[in-house]
Amino acid sequence: MSLNTPVAFSLKLMQLGLASVFSAGVATPVLVSAQTESVNPPDEKTQEASPAKTVAPEKKADAKKSDPTVKAAAPGINQESTQKVTITGSRQSDLDERRLSTAAKIIFGREELDRNGDSTLGEVLKRLPGVTIGGRPGRGGDIRMRGMGSGYTQILLNGERPPRGFSMDSLSPDQVERIEIIRGPVAEYSTQAIAGTINIVLREDYKQKDTEIKFSESLEQGRSAPNLSITYPAQIGSLSYALSASIFQNRQHDENLTTTLEKNPQGQPSLMQTQNDETNRRTRGIHLAPRMNYRFENGDTLMLQPFLMNSRSDSNTSSVLGQTLADPNHPAEYAMANTASTSENSFLRGFGTWQHKFEDNAKLNIKFGGGVGKINGSSLRTDYANNGAVLTAISDVNDTRDSSINTGGKYTQPWGDKHTLAAGWDLETSRREQVRTSVDSQGHPQFAESGDNIHASTRRIAVFVQDEFDINAQLSAYVGLRWEGIRTGSTSLSNAVNNISSVWSPVLHGVWRLPGASKDQVRVSLTNAYRAPGLNDLIALPSISPINSPTRPDRTGNPNLKPELSKGVDIAFEHYLSRAGIMSVNVFARDIDDLIRRRTLLVNTLTGPRWVSSPVNIGHATTKGVELEAKFQWQEFFPEGPAIDLRSNYSRFWSSVDDIPGPNNRLDQQPRQTANFGLDYRMARLPLTFGGNINWTPAYEIQTSETQINSTGIKRQLDLYGLWKINPVTQLRLSAGNVSANDYLNSSIVTTGGINHMESSVAKTYTTWSLRFEIKM
Repeated sequence: MSLNTPVAFSLKLMQLGLASVFSAGVATPVLVSAQTESVNPPDEKTQEASPAKTVAPEKKADAKKSDPTVKAAAPGINQESTQKVTITGSRQSDLDERRLSTAAKIIFGREELDRNGDSTLGEVLKRLPGVTIGGRPGRGGDIRMRGMGSGYTQILLNGERPPRGFSMDSLSPDQVERIEIIRGPVAEYSTQAIAGTINIVLREDYKQKDTEIKFSESLEQGRSAPNLSITYPAQIGSLSYALSASIFQNRQHDENLTTTLEKNPQGQPSLMQTQNDETNRRTRGIHLAPRMNYRFENGDTLMLQPFLMNSRSDSNTSSVLGQTLADPNHPAEYAMANTASTSENSFLRGFGTWQHKFEDNAKLNIKFGGGVGKINGSSLRTDYANNGAVLTAISDVNDTRDSSINTGGKYTQPWGDKHTLAAGWDLETSRREQVRTSVDSQGHPQFAESGDNIHASTRRIAVFVQDEFDINAQLSAYVGLRWEGIRTGSTSLSNAVNNISSVWSPVLHGVWRLPGASKDQVRVSLTNAYRAPGLNDLIALPSISPINSPTRPDRTGNPNLKPELSKGVDIAFEHYLSRAGIMSVNVFARDIDDLIRRRTLLVNTLTGPRWVSSPVNIGHATTKGVELEAKFQWQEFFPEGPAIDLRSNYSRFWSSVDDIPGPNNRLDQQPRQTANFGLDYRMARLPLTFGGNINWTPAYEIQTSETQINSTGIKRQLDLYGLWKINPVTQLRLSAGNVSANDYLNSSIVTTGGINHMESSVAKTYTTWSLRFEIKM
């Protein structure tokens, strides 16, 4: 009997009583319940997908549908007897998907997202291999892979770039289905990924059957931060959907002490001052992320997923400036200052995909999307003298509007039994309109374009081809080529800017499964990637520093920036354990041309000479590193031991910038090393689980230019949690984030004209306690 039709396959299942079906390209265990009692239970070993063959997802699914794995019935079973068969399939595990991917990809699903009860996505990301988060613990920052600073890591939302101004730290983990870390670029995505790509995939309805309600209450210094999240899935005929929403509020208090010391050419102190800042902030917002899937009669599918985020923040900062050693030529700018700020961010983004299958197993995927966003912000800073008299007041009002539209597609065609060819395109256009007004109490503008209507636009076009194929039973490869062109422009009353760049990016990935060792494999990747200058680096309006100095300059853009170009190599060894574990080592190297680095100069401005920082291309750099990962169950090696899961990763980085003298001429913001260690313990007789994680990044120093050295202090963060599973659908989670609450240190030294400008800051951090109640209905 042929097994190429669903009817025949179902009849065969009833005859044999057990089988395996394949979902998403891998073998998925099937639970079969029959009225005949003599049928043997399924054999997991026969159902496991062979690790000796890895092909494209489309190719795997089609090939395995025509050749299912079926175990023979036990002797003596009546093949003609009528049986009731129930088939239940599930998505392949995160480790299986990682193992079967030709390009190096690490996947973290709901288990990792829910483990510690984190309130922000940044808290989850910091524990993942090779990922670090800038800024102090508990306050988020830019997301970095391999220690490389902002812009080297590509951040995607559902495989697309999020709108400008969108912060991943503002995204609730409850809205996320999984996180994909792609260490090397692939042609299908943009190759703006010198360090790698982090793809955030929002919740998907087909993996969830129950309504989930999660309520948490967090306390930091006694300040309340409630959060409510609801996900409701349903199906009406051919339409399936999931409605997901979260609402939150938090209050935060921050303290920061900044010390400034200047020494003359003779090495004698000429200025000593301290600045104490205290900030109180209240943020509240709502996220909506519904998802809809519709299957047409001809098999076509349509997916729509809008995403709406609105948040409002109000803050007040008080500053006290004191001078213990005054310079007659450098009097204190103020004795006290108060800044009241408010901002509201709103984003509406829509994703959509349409898929059509042809009779020859070819597929066409069309994606489309668009979005609008607005940022409204205002601040009023008032400076006071020692006697309380008002020195000046500076009002800053910002009104920004963003809009974008994008489309793309991929046509996939199997070629024989071993190749899956694909070609596609991406088109994107975005526009920004910004009016920013900054004036003092006398109505004098603080920069030349204050009050101008700035129009900025970005157009991007890309085409790609790729082939994923099996060379033999042990070796699979992926070859891709992508061309991408970007045009950025802006106009204002005073100037016009146009910046055009284009990049060819060939990529090659290979996997070799060691003969005789089905769980061991070696990966090799040769890639070309780039880093395009950001819009703010090209045409940004100036950011004015209240206390202008070489260590606290104004910041502006540079319209003549070129993209950084990188050639890279990755080599990895992976050993998969039998109990959902892995041990791996990955080494990488990147060679970067036209490196972008900020330089600080004293320039004449509308308000007189000021220190201004702007980005420039400075030349060539190299970086390399090694990344170790071990994740396993204790019972893997000690079967009679306790139920403990261990997670650990360690990364070591080296880098060098040619045009900057050593010894610490490293890439900006790149630490030398970082590590994580975590464990979970499940009690044997009680429904309780305890766990925690230690995140560690030691202090490091960077020579950012011939005249400036930046230092960052040690970063240690201990997170703990306890989970009580009250019943199969209800659980209670207690967590403590940043238990050690160490101060976060930074310093900078700039030498100009023989004068040393030294500045150091100490920021307090705090422990956050959270109680989270989760229920499925």
